[in-house]
Amino acid sequence: MARKKMSDLFSTDIGIDLGTCNTLIFVKGKGIVVSEPSVVAVERGTKKVVAVGTEAKRMLWKTPGDIIAIRPLRDGVIADLETTEKMIRYFIAKVIPRRWFVKPRMVIGVPTCITEVERRAVEESAYKAGAREVHVIEESLAAAIGANIPIFEPAGHMVCDIGGGTTEISVISLGGMVVTNAIRLGGDEFDEAIIKHVRTVHNLIIGEQSAENLKMKIGNATAEKKIEKMELKGTDAITGLPRRLEVDSVEVREALQEPITAIVEEIKKTLGQTPPELAADIVERGIIMTGGGSLLKGLPKLISKETGVPVILAEDPLLCVANGAGMYFEHSKNATSTKTIYNYLNT
Repeated sequence: MARKKMSDLFSTDIGIDLGTCNTLIFVKGKGIVVSEPSVVAVERGTKKVVAVGTEAKRMLWKTPGDIIAIRPLRDGVIADLETTEKMIRYFIAKVIPRRWFVKPRMVIGVPTCITEVERRAVEESAYKAGAREVHVIEESLAAAIGANIPIFEPAGHMVCDIGGGTTEISVISLGGMVVTNAIRLGGDEFDEAIIKHVRTVHNLIIGEQSAENLKMKIGNATAEKKIEKMELKGTDAITGLPRRLEVDSVEVREALQEPITAIVEEIKKTLGQTPPELAADIVERGIIMTGGGSLLKGLPKLISKETGVPVILAEDPLLCVANGAGMYFEHSKNATSTKTIYNYLNT
């Protein structure tokens, strides 16, 4: 017991948002210390790591034949275990001095829709990357903690976390999830919808980065008075030659309609499954939105209009899962004391 207390005293607590698009790392006492794309560039034959994160993302789809740029996570889960382990190890080495003699404790946020096998793959990659202790928690629970929602109250709180590969909607009360639904759809599907639309309507082939830039600059979920325009560069699907194209925000909204509708329907479904007492709390407190996908212009407004429930965008929505994972151990102590008091009062 004393040994455990000593190791906890000198250990570094790390929270990780192992995202499809970006990996964020929170270190206790320092805050967010890593926020980089989940991309690894390796040599084709040897699998030797050439670059990780921001530098590797610049190489995506632009590498010579002997180098491969890999996104090791798809739809919120590990698609390439070996490369994910290398990526985590690289990021951890950036934030923890090698002379540190006690291995860190890690908390990793994962979608609820992943399988038990996929969950174990996340744990395994963290242990292999040098963790002493690994806890895997649901992304929406981590997001709620990171958004400073009082989740241990006997009241309902709804969180909608839209990540790169998944969207998770949960109703939380007394520190646990009462209702939760998740779909493998997020910011990546927004990009793919834009790519598909531009190819179908304009016979222009564009890459993921071009679609992402378009989404971030003029992407929107609701009609606005000002129509914005942006130039795209790509390859003509018929001639195979480079071509320019100007698109406006109205067209981008039309392209995004299908994935946005799917998210709205999932939120409605979750509200329909929520017990009446907790639903009343949500109507009063609103739906809290987190994750990078929630930053799409007009999306909170659209969801509020479709559900009749107030929608609040969390402060720093991109950081909520990583912050919440990093604060997990501290909140676990609060959870124990809160449940003890609640159980005592209700006996």
